[in-house]
Amino acid sequence: MSSFFTLTSTPEYRRGTVTTAHGLFQTPAFMSVGTQATVKALTPDDLRMIGAEIILGNTYHLYLRPGVEAIKKFGGLHKFMAWNGPLLTDSGGFQVLSLAKLRKLSDEGVEFQSHLDGAKLFFSPAEVMRAQEALGSDIMMCLDQCIDYESQPQAVHKAMLLTHKWAAMCKGSHVSNNQALFAIVQGGANMAWRRESAKTLTDMDFPGYAIGGTGVGEPKSVLWEMVEAAIEHLPKDKPRYLMGIGAPEDLLEGVARGVDMFDCALPTRVARNGALFTPDGRVNIRAPQFQAMDAPLDSDCDCYTCKHFTAAYVSHLYRTEELLAYRLGTIHNLRFILRLMEGARQTIVDGGFAQYKDGFLSRYKVTDEDTRLEQKRKWMERNG
Repeated sequence: MSSFFTLTSTPEYRRGTVTTAHGLFQTPAFMSVGTQATVKALTPDDLRMIGAEIILGNTYHLYLRPGVEAIKKFGGLHKFMAWNGPLLTDSGGFQVLSLAKLRKLSDEGVEFQSHLDGAKLFFSPAEVMRAQEALGSDIMMCLDQCIDYESQPQAVHKAMLLTHKWAAMCKGSHVSNNQALFAIVQGGANMAWRRESAKTLTDMDFPGYAIGGTGVGEPKSVLWEMVEAAIEHLPKDKPRYLMGIGAPEDLLEGVARGVDMFDCALPTRVARNGALFTPDGRVNIRAPQFQAMDAPLDSDCDCYTCKHFTAAYVSHLYRTEELLAYRLGTIHNLRFILRLMEGARQTIVDGGFAQYKDGFLSRYKVTDEDTRLEQKRKWMERNG
């Protein structure tokens, strides 16, 4: 794994390349989320068309359906879903949080009750490694305990220590030379614990590091304090992955702080609800002003949707609940995000990233903080 990550440093920002068995991807990178072996509403050809270089799958959900042994029989997750590019699988750690009512934790792992049929499952660190190796992903994640922002300090500290224990056990069970294993920094909103977690995991010498327990209901100011505390103690020559963050403004803020990789279901989830990204902010495509708009939603966008259809047509599809709406909206939102990252990479090379970031944020209207936190709370309740 010595050539796994090649970093091109600038005085302030990071630009790099990650090389995997299924090709390379450029950083800073955004990974589209394909929870159940599909990025919802899109085909692999759609993903390649919009410029996706790496996508993400969910070990927990694939473990339940269709089962990792079934996927292994079909040649691994790449062949099963016909995606020939880099692929990352998460470990199920977020489900430890979101399915809290159905689980029991111990030093040996986590006992789940399937949210589908109530069947009991046990994820030990060794089993999570075995499952991800069977899936054949290029980047695997250690099992961790992701914890809610409002948890008591004692619970946060206990979760951090358990995450460290599981990381060591995962590393000891990891046998594949073609799959990089990333550890996950925890520690809640306690900056000292974030630093401790980053230092402890760095001493274990993983190929890459993620910052977890973010996007779980905390204010943005707390989010960036957590990120900065962790990054301060992570190796400069290895990838840094901020988990579960995908709002346009947050991607640029993360890049500015030295993050290399991001993932989030937000762009695809809001697209299915008719919320589409524009340079001025997120808009509701069902709104009256778009019903008679004889022009693309964004005339500067190069996505398939904006190149071929008027905003009026896309609005019509959403208002009549035609299935094509979800494909066209998802293509647009993901292309918007990937273009944003392409611009970040290019301006880092050119030396103009700060101006690029400031220019975007001066125009883009972000979601109100209170509204965002309330939406996140409701989402957590639905998925808990």
